[in-house]
Amino acid sequence: MPAKPATATHFDVSKIGKLLGDSSRVEMISSLIDGRSLTARELAHGAGISASTASFHLAKLVDAGLLMVLSQGRHHFYRVASPEVGAAIQALLRLAPSGKAEPAARRKTQVCFARTCYGHLAGVLGLAVAEALQAKGLIEACGEEDFLLTRKGERFFKKLEIDLDGLHAGRRLFARQCLDWSERKPHLGGALGQAFTESLIKRKWLRKKTGSREIHVTKDGQAALRKLLGIRTEALSSAFFTADPAKNATKRRE
Repeated sequence: MPAKPATATHFDVSKIGKLLGDSSRVEMISSLIDGRSLTARELAHGAGISASTASFHLAKLVDAGLLMVLSQGRHHFYRVASPEVGAAIQALLRLAPSGKAEPAARRKTQVCFARTCYGHLAGVLGLAVAEALQAKGLIEACGEEDFLLTRKGERFFKKLEIDLDGLHAGRRLFARQCLDWSERKPHLGGALGQAFTESLIKRKWLRKKTGSREIHVTKDGQAALRKLLGIRTEALSSAFFTADPAKNATKRRE
């Protein structure tokens, strides 16, 4: 699948700053930050704008070197231009005001509630897991990109039959802070995040929807997550799917 390279040969910081000053552009880039490739129509839908407006914004992002276009037949897919660009955008999003560019999080879909991201758990549930792991002293934030596994955490993951030595020996980074595109906060990524998610799926506590990245919590999983991490998934789901977006937006502005 040939890729159309960005027309920009170097990065103009002032130009990029202006581009990321538009919430629709930020929303589209955020939808691609986990490595996916999406069409202009999908990105327009996610950002809540028209297809023509999305095409206008996407052309500017490609020209600036932030995105690239992949062509497959009549379809054109957009993705982040490189891992380096993705890392830079993630760093910028950490500095962005929390009240901006959050329509993805306000859409009440199962994908926003729980999904896989490069094999690890993401969405509202993924963030809840990462926060619970930190609250229990199992992992600690290390800088802005990694998590540090504590001694207590080692015992916790080994009880789940996760081969920590094998993960350390692998090529994938061990425990990363992966910025969640819908929640805008880091969930547990890297080899540890993937192994943990696979362990929950193997135990049939989580179930993947066929042909989708959606994740569903089983009855056994509800009990297990409550016992292991104190996460009440039923209450978490109820709060997410019944929350009033308008009220939440008002609270963020106050």
